[in-house]
Amino acid sequence: MRSSSVSVALSFFFQRAVWGFFPSLLSSQRSPFLCPPTIIASSPILTMTATLLTTLEREFRSIEAMDPSVGDGYRISYDREVPFELRSAECRDTADVGALEGMKVKIVVQGEEHAIASVRVELSSEADLFFHYTCVINNVGFLQLREDQKLMCEFREFVLTLIKMFNRCIKEPKSYLAILLLQPNGEATLQLVQNLEYKFVELLVLPFRESPEHVVRQHVTYRYNALRSRLGIMTAKLQDVSALVKIKGGGSVSQESLQRGITGYVDTPKPHLSSTSS
Repeated sequence: MRSSSVSVALSFFFQRAVWGFFPSLLSSQRSPFLCPPTIIASSPILTMTATLLTTLEREFRSIEAMDPSVGDGYRISYDREVPFELRSAECRDTADVGALEGMKVKIVVQGEEHAIASVRVELSSEADLFFHYTCVINNVGFLQLREDQKLMCEFREFVLTLIKMFNRCIKEPKSYLAILLLQPNGEATLQLVQNLEYKFVELLVLPFRESPEHVVRQHVTYRYNALRSRLGIMTAKLQDVSALVKIKGGGSVSQESLQRGITGYVDTPKPHLSSTSS
């Protein structure tokens, strides 16, 4: 899932950046988006893009390998931004609406697919780099969770069940809600709720705890260094593209014009390390 999403994102990024700025390399003088498919398919830009995509994906994956979440044999199964309602634990009325915020949900799994040993769900925020909550469930803990909440799935199916629920919160935010109840002592409760119009049905409840300070610092450091590394890689690749176009097209393309075109399709978050811990 992650490999496919990375490839698609990088392909979209470079095709829009390269085709949008270098139509002179194509045999047609019209906009590349109006060119017949045969012209675009025969263009050397696709070859150049494929090479760049391969290099970028390899370098980006080397950055992802330094993610603190994948230590101790864990692997990432899910990593998406999900709309959450953040509420104080004192407000337990599901009908009350809290602050809506996009939370980064990461599900990491330890063990093989047929023999999962542990599942960890991590919640973080782009608005506050020091916001980080964790829920860890092993086989024994899942048995208790299934008994208490009358779940019908097995532990090996639990990850897919979580992924389906979070995806429904993204696709159908009016029907499926993710509500995070925050407590002053660092604990939190995640409620996954379905809105049936005439009543709210609680589908799943997970206990979370604020991550220790050293774990939070590891994640903040990784996110900052990963962002800086990706920026450096992209800058270097833009310089390579500009130099190649100058050779093949007989002209020059300013670095500023390339960056202006790319920032129209990529929204790069800017960390603020002056934030204080939640």
